[in-house]
Amino acid sequence: MGKAMAELFSTNGCKVVVVDVIEDRVKQVVAKIGSNARGMVKDLSNKDSVEAMIDETYQMMGKIDILCNNAGIMDGVTPVAETSDELWQRVLNINLNAPFWACRRTIPKMLKDGHGIVLNTASVASFFAGKSGAPYTVSKHGLVGLTKSIAVFYGDKGIRSNAMVLGAVNTAIGVGSNPSPMGMELMKKVMASLPGVADPSQIANLGLFLVSDDSSFVNGSCVFIDNGWSVF
Repeated sequence: MGKAMAELFSTNGCKVVVVDVIEDRVKQVVAKIGSNARGMVKDLSNKDSVEAMIDETYQMMGKIDILCNNAGIMDGVTPVAETSDELWQRVLNINLNAPFWACRRTIPKMLKDGHGIVLNTASVASFFAGKSGAPYTVSKHGLVGLTKSIAVFYGDKGIRSNAMVLGAVNTAIGVGSNPSPMGMELMKKVMASLPGVADPSQIANLGLFLVSDDSSFVNGSCVFIDNGWSVF
């Protein structure tokens, strides 16, 4: 999804900074986009790396108009009683703390510029507890809270914050490593109601709308893009 958004945003006039923990992915996307793209290899589970990502972007670009918090990992559909401290912390760090760290570092600069847009990648697990394990569900619930809080505090200062609420998307995220047998039993039931899997380009199209002037009156919204899965 990040690749699809980076490519689509760049074709619509954006200069993009592509960030991933795997160097080859960064190189491939930057090479495809061309001169409108720069790349960084960062581990977003680490606060210092997240803050360095923001600082280095400002050094390269001079400003950040759009902050797209898209990185995320699954949790093996692990229930609370089976969740280790290590799994809990890793999922929360990447899915929730990283967006928080990035926003905290970026928003003061956006305030000086008088404008900015935060786009968060949420999930149907942000609203329903049966779509994944405990760490992922908690992290995505928290991301919605972060989205709304930013909208409330900074909306009248020129900063908009919205979230895309995703169903199933054709990406490599899977269910995560070491899946829980109890979790996989749950997923059998959940997947029985799945009304389809989105292509990343469909997610990118919604993302482009939410960061464009076409959505200038949309703030604090959580826009579902799940083909109706949440209403089944």
